Amino acid sequence: MSEMERESMEFDVVIVGGGPAGLAAAIRLRQLAMEAGQEISVCLIEKGSEVGAHILSGAVMEPRALNELIPDWKEKGAPLNTPAEHDKFLFLTESNAIRLPTPPQMNNHGNYIVSLGNVCRWLGEQAEAAGVDVFPGFAAAEVLFREDGSVKGVATGDMGIGKDGEKTDNYMPGMELHARQTLFAEGCRGHLSKQLMERFGLREGIDPQTYGIGIKELWKIDPAKHKQGTIIHTTGWPMDRNTYGGSFLYHLEDNQVAVGYVVGLDYENSYLSPFEEFQRFKTHPAIREFFEGGERIAYGARAINEGGLQSIPKLTFPGGALIGCSAGFVNVPKIKGSHTAMKTGMLAAESVFAWLGEESPGTTEVTAYEDNLKDSWVWDELYKVRNIRPSFHKGFLAGFLYSAIDTVLLRGRAPWTFHNHADHSALKPKSQCKPIDYPKPDGKISFDRNSSVFLSATNHEENQPAHLTLKDQSVPIDINLAEYDAPEQRYCPAGVYEIVGQDEGQPRLQINAQNCVHCKTCDIKDPTQNIVWVVPEGGGGPNYPNM
Repeated sequence: MSEMERESMEFDVVIVGGGPAGLAAAIRLRQLAMEAGQEISVCLIEKGSEVGAHILSGAVMEPRALNELIPDWKEKGAPLNTPAEHDKFLFLTESNAIRLPTPPQMNNHGNYIVSLGNVCRWLGEQAEAAGVDVFPGFAAAEVLFREDGSVKGVATGDMGIGKDGEKTDNYMPGMELHARQTLFAEGCRGHLSKQLMERFGLREGIDPQTYGIGIKELWKIDPAKHKQGTIIHTTGWPMDRNTYGGSFLYHLEDNQVAVGYVVGLDYENSYLSPFEEFQRFKTHPAIREFFEGGERIAYGARAINEGGLQSIPKLTFPGGALIGCSAGFVNVPKIKGSHTAMKTGMLAAESVFAWLGEESPGTTEVTAYEDNLKDSWVWDELYKVRNIRPSFHKGFLAGFLYSAIDTVLLRGRAPWTFHNHADHSALKPKSQCKPIDYPKPDGKISFDRNSSVFLSATNHEENQPAHLTLKDQSVPIDINLAEYDAPEQRYCPAGVYEIVGQDEGQPRLQINAQNCVHCKTCDIKDPTQNIVWVVPEGGGGPNYPNM
């Protein structure tokens, strides 16, 4: 087979990722160009099979950034169809539900219950209408650099590479996308963003990012039990007092309810399974009644940034910048991040547009972006809540009490800042942990992993190199199994990791990469950081409908 050269395309700006931040940046750049009567070429690539295919969020959306970006979004048919009507906050014990006052940050008046995937599909249409070149199904696999070390752009992954690493008859080389500026909007724990942080030292003097895993299902329920616009959050059971976690139930249109559970990945018990905790949560007497007689129609999982302001890295480097959840702008007490992600994309776009307009910019780093961000409402919003999530490192009760004091009395203006530690360092060896006896799924309210993954419509080309890689092949058995009882079997919500061969006395780790829903939890929680997630072929992974 003859060698095939990579082709290249030139743009003013390339954006990696079709989530809220990337799409907002793309739209804003084209808006500014049209207002100024200038021609600026913008390309956005998305690894999902379509824009929105890999988007998973609760989600209740605060429309603040959308109002700024597209003021007439209602007239243009944005799918914000369900205004938030009623907030309810419950503390669960094993058998009871105690209603608590709704924390001020969780007051959702003026917000909308949405499918964020559908919002992104709509934003993708707006971006294309504005003249953005949108390429779904193309995964950015490599950062390209100029001779001076600045970012030149990205290369998409080669197609048609077999499991053995050799080219197949279907081989097609990746495309090089060159740009004057490249914006990375890969979402939480983006694999190129991770490389850039290391190469440019963007995390020097910054707290480690911390995460939660969010697991979500979409249900069609009995109309008699459906209350459109209702928002319920819970805390307490089934989490123990040392583990951060909580749930959401959002009543959308068409008798649909989005239900999910978030577990902080700083949990200690190596026997804990976030997936099983979520299934157990749904069996609570106050919760299961919503789902009895209903039908589960979709499933998915995704890691969530929880570190807050003190975990946001330096955002710019020569030739590019990080935006949205690639950097980590989730407001954890609000349980929202799409509005802040969109605003960071807009601010980056405005800063890059100004830089492009300079006759001789003098530097390839758009430092104005970070300055503009620190002058924006995003920074002020995150500053006020910076201590709330870290306060739970001392246990649930301490965090709950501190959060009330910080919110009501200190109003987010405490003269101190709490700090974060890396999630994987919190996991304790099995010798210090108590196994958890999870109930078997009943197939009606609670389910197993395989039937759940089926509902995510996850698919990967079978004959391709595994995108879940190990730095050291011996670690899964010699360390993870021996010391932690192979926690990857439990923290993965998709059944990707299995220890097989124990009956024969020759255990080994089996990686079912085809099941991967791209949640990134393994890349975060592996106790020795031995698992590294890299992108599979473009278009692989989940295909979430209405999530």
